[in-house]
Amino acid sequence: MSYAATVEPLRAANLLADRPLYEIIHLAADDAPVRSSGAAAVPPDARVGDALRLDMLFVIAGGDISDFSDPPLYRWLARLAREGVQLGGVSGGPVILARAGLMAGRRMTLHWEYAEALAEMSPDLAVERTLYVIDRDRMTCAGGTAPLDMMHALIARQHGPIFARRVSDWFMHTDIRPPIGPQRAGLAQRVGSHTPAVLDAVEAMESHVADPLDLNQLASIAGVSARQLNRLFADQLGQPAMRYYRALRLDRARSLLRNSALPLTQIALATGFANSSHFSRAYSEQFGQAPSRYR
Repeated sequence: MSYAATVEPLRAANLLADRPLYEIIHLAADDAPVRSSGAAAVPPDARVGDALRLDMLFVIAGGDISDFSDPPLYRWLARLAREGVQLGGVSGGPVILARAGLMAGRRMTLHWEYAEALAEMSPDLAVERTLYVIDRDRMTCAGGTAPLDMMHALIARQHGPIFARRVSDWFMHTDIRPPIGPQRAGLAQRVGSHTPAVLDAVEAMESHVADPLDLNQLASIAGVSARQLNRLFADQLGQPAMRYYRALRLDRARSLLRNSALPLTQIALATGFANSSHFSRAYSEQFGQAPSRYR
């Protein structure tokens, strides 16, 4: 989806303009077709590292990129950056740009699934939880359908808003979202409750994963007693507040296991557990397997 939503607006722009506004070149590490997570396979037109005259380059990545490392690719991207090529990253692509040292001092975004791992590995980066960010010669995007919005902005900047609207209408993408739009559904939709006390407590939990609050602190933030907060969680979410909190922290840990190469001890501390053994016991109880086995 991330790939299609990036490339298709450019193809449609060529079609609707009845002339080639964009030449689309696919690059890969070798000559083999690149297979998507679905059924598609994209044959490359050139190899990474080839001498090409590019105006912009989008790095699109998905799936498990925690162990991805390609120094020649990083050097090539850095050379393109020095030559003035505009670089973009989509979904997990911004992680690769960051590992190449190309996002320092620039605002950026990426798919929320990778955000926690990147924050742990590179805490100094200016990561925003938005749909896309255009910061000078860098374009980063959360992926999914968000590239439709980013490419609308790109086409509007290069060929005018009226033509960009024609491209978006071609895909029946009539509700163009601003770059600061949220990546995920609102808290009430995600949690499954509209009770203010529950939402306030969950928001506090999500903000305090590495430094967990106790039940009395959560209750104080929610403006109810500890007993009332537990009753609300049990009635609406099917479990006491602190059990919900632990499950939330373990879900964050699972994401870090899947999307980062951080050692278990560091993941344990990043999700509020005193040590790796305590974390492993809690994780095994929650998911039925040890974190090392899951990784």
